[in-house]
Amino acid sequence: MKIDKSKVVEVLRRSGQHARAEWVERELPDLIDPGQHVGLFATLGIDPADLADKPT
Repeated sequence: MKIDKSKVVEVLRRSGQHARAEWVERELPDLIDPGQHVGLFATLGIDPADLADKPT
């Protein structure tokens, strides 16, 4: 499972973390692997499961 960077940026901006959102935009790939970036998600206070595409 990979997460679209735009989803992470959107969550950060909605919570007022604009500087972190800009950093994510600059530094991370378009698709983020939560397994490789588990510490980043913890630091940002984001649960990757909340951002994963849900089956319809």
